Amino acid sequence: MNYAQLVTAVTDYTENTVPTVDMNNFIRQAEQRIHNTIQFPSLRKNSLGVVSSTTPYLASPGDFLSVYSLAVIDSSGNYNYLLNKDVNFLREAYPTASYQSLPQYYALFGPTVSGGVISNELSFLLAPTPDQNYNVELHYYYYPASIVQGTMSNLVLTTLGSALTSGTYFNVALTGGSGNSATATVTVSGGIVTSITITEGGAYYIVGDVVSAAVTDIGGTSTSGVAFTATVNSVTNSTGTSWLGDNYDSVLLYGTLVEAYTYMKGETDMMTLYDAKYKEALAQAKRLGDGLEREDAYRSGQYRQAVT
Repeated sequence: MNYAQLVTAVTDYTENTVPTVDMNNFIRQAEQRIHNTIQFPSLRKNSLGVVSSTTPYLASPGDFLSVYSLAVIDSSGNYNYLLNKDVNFLREAYPTASYQSLPQYYALFGPTVSGGVISNELSFLLAPTPDQNYNVELHYYYYPASIVQGTMSNLVLTTLGSALTSGTYFNVALTGGSGNSATATVTVSGGIVTSITITEGGAYYIVGDVVSAAVTDIGGTSTSGVAFTATVNSVTNSTGTSWLGDNYDSVLLYGTLVEAYTYMKGETDMMTLYDAKYKEALAQAKRLGDGLEREDAYRSGQYRQAVT
């Protein structure tokens, strides 16, 4: 099942058409719920990095969901797998950064903040503090790409417009291109557009699309002012396929239906039916993800979930 098929199915099941923005939210909420419920062994990856001398923090990848293993590689190439501990344990055992050696433990820490700006949502605290630069290997469960197709992820301004009123304009609807339903925050200064930030990426855009906005939405008038133009530089998932859509389309369909029908305030009996179908599909996916694909936890180190 691809994105277009999923949208068509949800529309047919509910006999209702909802805006693309809302449909995309339903799909992403369903995907997030599924991926946080089941740890699919197929959805693990490795990330290599470096932890710096005297720096006990390690940034997590952007698609990080949960840790499978974290290893520090010493100068001889030996993998030293760290034990997961609570932050309080690490602070008590190694109260200052002067305790430096090959790290033995890690804890999930908060966001990395510099100058009041969050640079990543989650980081790891290592202890003791590294006494030199070490390579690290993180093996982790990740959030795969959403099935939502052609979400605009980056824009490049090509013309800046003119005769516009300075200010910051929020939730500006973007027009043009192959897709629909994208919005942005547009900043105008000195009569021209100085920056544009995507707030909703919409769907069905392709790289090279040229988008703009109504001049009246960005400080112009119907008789004066010229709007900007911007080129879509990148999109996410240009094919509209995903791991869930290819492997567990029923759980994705019914999960999206639950989200959509809740939004529509649908009839109680149908809501109950969709919820039951979702739980049935989830149990089948869980049986494979947490049951059939798992081996002995002692020998393989894999987390094993009791399946009912």
